Amino acid sequence: MNALTELEEGLSISWAAIRANKMRSVLTTLGIIIGIVTVTLMGTAIAGLNQSFLNTISFIGADVLYVQIFDWAPHSREEWYKMQKRNPITLEQANTLEKELGLARAVAPVMTSSERVRYNKRSARGVSIVGTTEEFLFTGGISVAQGRFFSALEADGGRPVCVIGSMVATNLFPKESPLGKRIKIDQQPFEVIGVLEKLGTFLDSSVDNQAIIPLPQLIAGFENSHNLDHIQVKVKNVADLEGARDELHSVMRKIRHLAPSDPDDFAINQQDQILEMVHKVTGTIAAIGLFITGLSLFVGGIGIMNIMFVSVAERTREIGIRKAIGAKRRTILLQFLIEAATICLIGGLVGLAIAWPLTLVMQRFLPAVMSPGIVGIALLVSLVTGLISGIFPAWRAARMDPVDALRSE
Repeated sequence: MNALTELEEGLSISWAAIRANKMRSVLTTLGIIIGIVTVTLMGTAIAGLNQSFLNTISFIGADVLYVQIFDWAPHSREEWYKMQKRNPITLEQANTLEKELGLARAVAPVMTSSERVRYNKRSARGVSIVGTTEEFLFTGGISVAQGRFFSALEADGGRPVCVIGSMVATNLFPKESPLGKRIKIDQQPFEVIGVLEKLGTFLDSSVDNQAIIPLPQLIAGFENSHNLDHIQVKVKNVADLEGARDELHSVMRKIRHLAPSDPDDFAINQQDQILEMVHKVTGTIAAIGLFITGLSLFVGGIGIMNIMFVSVAERTREIGIRKAIGAKRRTILLQFLIEAATICLIGGLVGLAIAWPLTLVMQRFLPAVMSPGIVGIALLVSLVTGLISGIFPAWRAARMDPVDALRSE
């Protein structure tokens, strides 16, 4: 008897045994079903959140460096307190960087404020007002969906023009084009010359809920200060990122008059730091979810093992007859392994059938994606659980003495 024939025979006998004990098989798979539903929902949630996050932060850019007084990496309260005492990043420092950096394609100073934006009787609160230069079009990872971005002449002259995010456009202009219209930021009028493409939500605050204006307008109308939130530096070639970072670090130390022995009083941040933090958080969530899932699958596996021991005991005479007519140990072993794996696979399929509509419900509240990879992992976990749970009962059945087994009543 070859391996394929043994496999077909094992499947046939296993399916017949499962059908003969329907209620017992259903109760046996409950633990597996709960475990598969848990691991599937956890996987869809984490995959969806990761994808949404990556799509959202893509605007940061892998080739953009951010100069500011705070480091994005996690720090103790004492370290944050020390960073708050650092001298601010100024517009004059940004202008010097633009002149001295050789590996930078664009340098954009950025200053922000939060103001109320109105158009006629409609208003939008908590809009992030970004003051910057024309270089922000390259450093900010943004794209203009309608109209245009402001020019260097408009940025330098401080003309009252603005480019608004998609959320602001939707809130203020639900049924008309915003281009050419005049909105009021606080009490000052600005002409809308462009609308940005939708970027998505980022850490619960939408980057689409912003209005970008020339930096002189923000300084004169809202902040009255030359202290910047940060400076964005886009490198010419991503392959030269490390060299550009070293150059930026050297020039910033010179600009801020730091002695060779002085520690940095500024930070150079980049996208990788955010990704590293997010991966740590999602890794922790995944570990907790896997622990909970593992407990459920362990309980389900123990249940299957007990039922398989009962099944072996009930079919002792059948095992003896099969061995007496020439069945090998591996044939008996394979038969009961297939039965345990089949029960778990059925539980896995039922679990996926339950998880699918639950995933659709989850999508209303958070991003969730049931990818083919997650489905494959769920089925693989079911199969492995069945094989592990069935190995001891199957081994016991395979080791039975045919004479003793035939004497069993």
